[in-house]
Amino acid sequence: MSDTDTRLTARRTLIVIGLVLATAFALAFVYATRRVLVWAVVAAFFAVALKPLVDRLQRRFVRRRALATLLVFLAAFVTLSILIAVILVPLLDELERFAERAPELLRDARAGRGPLGSLLERTGALRYVSGHSDQLRDFGDRLRQPAVGVLRGVVETVAGLVTVIVLAYLMVLEAPRFIRGVLVAAGDGQAERLRRVGREVSRSVTGYLTGNLLISVICGLLTFVVLTLTGVPFAAVIGLLVAVADLIPLVGATLGAVIAAGAGFVHSPTAGIVVLVFFVVYQQVENHLLQPLILSRAVRLNPLTVLVSVLLAAELAGLLGALLAIPAAGIVQTLLREYGPSRLRATPPATATDQRRRPAGPARQG
Repeated sequence: MSDTDTRLTARRTLIVIGLVLATAFALAFVYATRRVLVWAVVAAFFAVALKPLVDRLQRRFVRRRALATLLVFLAAFVTLSILIAVILVPLLDELERFAERAPELLRDARAGRGPLGSLLERTGALRYVSGHSDQLRDFGDRLRQPAVGVLRGVVETVAGLVTVIVLAYLMVLEAPRFIRGVLVAAGDGQAERLRRVGREVSRSVTGYLTGNLLISVICGLLTFVVLTLTGVPFAAVIGLLVAVADLIPLVGATLGAVIAAGAGFVHSPTAGIVVLVFFVVYQQVENHLLQPLILSRAVRLNPLTVLVSVLLAAELAGLLGALLAIPAAGIVQTLLREYGPSRLRATPPATATDQRRRPAGPARQG
């Protein structure tokens, strides 16, 4: 082997080793900063959704970007606070009423009287509690031990929420300056394409949020109807809780089902069974019909693409993946349309329906 071949082989080996080390360093960096990166991704998600509102407010009413951004975020905060108050105030009243009746309910349950006592008697839970009281007491003592861990988790959650809000606010505030810098760096040739990509990305995220809210409203209304028909008290509050829980990907509908079914079983076993059957059926309809159809129209994705994206992202990244799966699929579709092969960017051929709708041109003479 000549000296030239030896130097070429050594150079290629060094390049491969460098690429491997750079990839390992990048993966280690992502793993070490995964919490901050998750916060940044969630903040960008909400920033993209709120930016059109800030732009519209700035164009029509408020000239200063900082003031328009502050007003939109304050409106979102007030709306969220009102929603939380509507849910928590009746719940706190009921918890206070329940705390006053707790000793009486406990005596009735131990004696097998009342709706809770009869339910425990029929299911055999009362005999189990009586026979395993020592084990249950030890389990309760063990639950009190990780209080410090729970408190740490609450503090970290609050810190993450505040960080996401601040990041989203700064992203929306600095968005025009950042966009201008990117467009200037891209040049006149790519500026219009980048603007088009940005509009499509914003539309995908906003459409996803709108579609998800519509699905949650449907779930809450149907829950309210079922609880009202079965006579479960506080159907409106429980329906609102279920609607809010349904916003959480993957586990939201299940959490709402647990809340509503628990309230139904406390009222009567028949009501509990009816509510449980309703949620089993509704979850299948929502997962395989409502979500693909509504979100595919909102994000302009094929229903099959919507379902597959949610399943794959949930398997890979859990709750965050399920939350971002559909807008991410819309973004990928936009990028493929703009920067993919030419056949992906080509306008699809007109269908027979389009040809029938197209106005006929003037008849050729002669």
